[in-house]
Amino acid sequence: MSQPPNPSAPSLPGCWWHPNRPTGLSCARCGRPACPDCLREAPVGFQCTDCVQTGAQQQKQQHRQYRDAGMGSRTIAGARLSNSYTVTATLIAVNVVVFLITVLQAKSLFANQVAPVEQAGVLWPSATLGGGELWRIFTSGFLHYGPIHIAANAFSLWMMGRALEQVFGKIRYLALYFVSMLGASTAVLLFQDVDGATAGASGAIFGLLGSYAVIVLKLRLNPSALLVNLVINAYVTFAIPGISIYAHAGGLVTGALVTAAMLYAPARNLARWQAIGTVIVAVALVGLISWRATQIPTVSCEFHQFQGRTDYGCTQSRSG
Repeated sequence: MSQPPNPSAPSLPGCWWHPNRPTGLSCARCGRPACPDCLREAPVGFQCTDCVQTGAQQQKQQHRQYRDAGMGSRTIAGARLSNSYTVTATLIAVNVVVFLITVLQAKSLFANQVAPVEQAGVLWPSATLGGGELWRIFTSGFLHYGPIHIAANAFSLWMMGRALEQVFGKIRYLALYFVSMLGASTAVLLFQDVDGATAGASGAIFGLLGSYAVIVLKLRLNPSALLVNLVINAYVTFAIPGISIYAHAGGLVTGALVTAAMLYAPARNLARWQAIGTVIVAVALVGLISWRATQIPTVSCEFHQFQGRTDYGCTQSRSG
């Protein structure tokens, strides 16, 4: 009995790129037949070389758009990665320029405290609260007594400020710096004698030191460098006469609080929560200053001539 002939096996399609190579494989993305030499392993199945290149180009374009929209790589504080030290360098430059102005006015490198700018800007509780000269809360942070004072603070700001500016970015870093300055001034106004004068960027710099401490705790870093900094600054604060302990302590605590508000804010709407936390700290400080102002007698302040030089003084206002 004769049998029907065997049906011929179906012919395989040729590779899209090599038509003379029959293949039973195909690209998982475009579906075109492809030989093993033209396929590349993909997250799902295998893709042809054309689809692999197209996918890579699309991924680069999406990453570029993502980065340009401000959603690229971020630091622990939510800032975009940057190697810029613009804010730190600007703060140092402003401090140095103001110091040189006081030197020119006083015509002395070491006795610049007699300069009118110095007298009108240092943190003097009686004039600040009793005389309503609230600008002293911040102007005092840019005034210094002598070259050693400005040199030490400029060096400290450069050493700590660069790293923290990278962590926080420009806006957050400025907020940290000036709220720390506000905290340092608040402590002076609350606890220092009303007739004492304080000046220097060290209050804000101690705020950066407090910020550094919170970062070390948050990331569980080696605390050796932090401890060395704390010991050195504690020695300088308590061993050298004329250093404002209150300003250093106030700046340290405030910087730590602001940093905690930034680093432990909810990830969703991070910038908004960071702003709210920072504003809460600032408002609390303003509230303390306002309360302290009610306890300071009202004074009238002005420049006057004394022994051939211009001095700034305040006299208590008479009621009735």
